[in-house]
Amino acid sequence: VQLLAAAPAYGFVVLLILLPVRFIGIEGMSPIQAGELMFALSLPMLFVPMLAGWLVRWVSAALLCSLGLLMSAAGLAWLAQCAPGAGMVAMAAPLFLIGLGMGLPWGLMDGLAISVVPVEQAGMATGIFSTVRVAGEGIALALVSAGFAGLLSRGVERSFHAASLPVNEISQQLVTGNLQRALAHWPGVSPAAVLTVYGEAFSTLLQALAGITLLTALVIYAFLRHPEHKA
Repeated sequence: VQLLAAAPAYGFVVLLILLPVRFIGIEGMSPIQAGELMFALSLPMLFVPMLAGWLVRWVSAALLCSLGLLMSAAGLAWLAQCAPGAGMVAMAAPLFLIGLGMGLPWGLMDGLAISVVPVEQAGMATGIFSTVRVAGEGIALALVSAGFAGLLSRGVERSFHAASLPVNEISQQLVTGNLQRALAHWPGVSPAAVLTVYGEAFSTLLQALAGITLLTALVIYAFLRHPEHKA
């Protein structure tokens, strides 16, 4: 159950930070356009958790949580195929699938947290669960940001073979969505070439997040599939 608390951090929460930076800072979308795409990711959270609470009457919480995470992993892998500049519809479909999948465990996690302990320890279980969730989100964001910066640095070095470039500075500017400052450290390169490097790094990152979410789904099902684990 504690692993379930941290699962959305890698498959959903980090996207809430990274995607607006990509859409506005790197791809040059307007805030309205970026908001519309983020709405595709967040919209399922308005109704899927309630649907999960209804479905758990007939389907085990373990199966629903695992299926939801598998859907999110598929959405992340799909999103990894969308290069910078892809159309709104092409981006919105995998984003919606990610949100749809993550909504299933989101609606069941709190109930599961107290279902695995005696009733008198429900408050303790809720506190531990909430702590793991919040801490997991912070740790995930730090790890993913650092990993993304590393992927960008490697991509710059591999693509341009320029030892004189301030690679770390360029990667940090790209991670934070400051394309113009990255270009200022990178004289003579075209924005299209930078977008290619950025897109490859972002795709690799999303594939890694899909793998983490897939593995989490399998582990959670293995541990929570017993019939006493009800939401």
